Amino acid sequence: MTVTSVVPLSLALREGTRGEHETAERSGFVELLLSGALDRAAYADLAAQQLAIYRALELAASRLEDDGRLVFTELVRVPTIERDLAYLYGPGWRSHVRVLPATEAYVRRLEQTGGSLPLYAAHAYTRYLGDLSGGQIIKRMLQRHYGFTADGIAFYDFPEIHRLKPFKDVYRERLDALELDDEARATVVEEARHAFRLNAAVFGELGAVHVR
Repeated sequence: MTVTSVVPLSLALREGTRGEHETAERSGFVELLLSGALDRAAYADLAAQQLAIYRALELAASRLEDDGRLVFTELVRVPTIERDLAYLYGPGWRSHVRVLPATEAYVRRLEQTGGSLPLYAAHAYTRYLGDLSGGQIIKRMLQRHYGFTADGIAFYDFPEIHRLKPFKDVYRERLDALELDDEARATVVEEARHAFRLNAAVFGELGAVHVR
């Protein structure tokens, strides 16, 4: 395997996805939700989409023959999202949640990653590092504007990770240590761009449903 790139993969991902990342963050739905202009139902709908996405992502992780040391039990989100939905919708939450078409497309893409470490790494990077970074801001805004304490937004809590920044540093180090050639590295970055676009499409559909 020939590796000629000297730019760390984590940096290539950050710089290579900057535009798509900013577009997703600036979606109308996100801005309205974080400004307090929507309601808890809008957040509950977002949580339902997250459940479908993380089920697919964490199933993809289980199918990897070599996970590149990127799979951490501390990051598993599905059980936490299910608890949040039970709080938000009540005991019969499974009959109330719906999956939007954009989310279904996102899930299909995650299913197509198969056992590919580069593709998994791209999607895991966009989701988990986002949860550990911007996700913490989202948590504070939900508490401020919608009266959440801990119940309903436990998705953003990582009780097994005592210090987020050192953990994120370790995650980036493991990304950088992946033995990938230049073609595979390019695949990771391009797939991460695609992941952000898929996420933006979900926000777009949520925005169309939850209008101000």
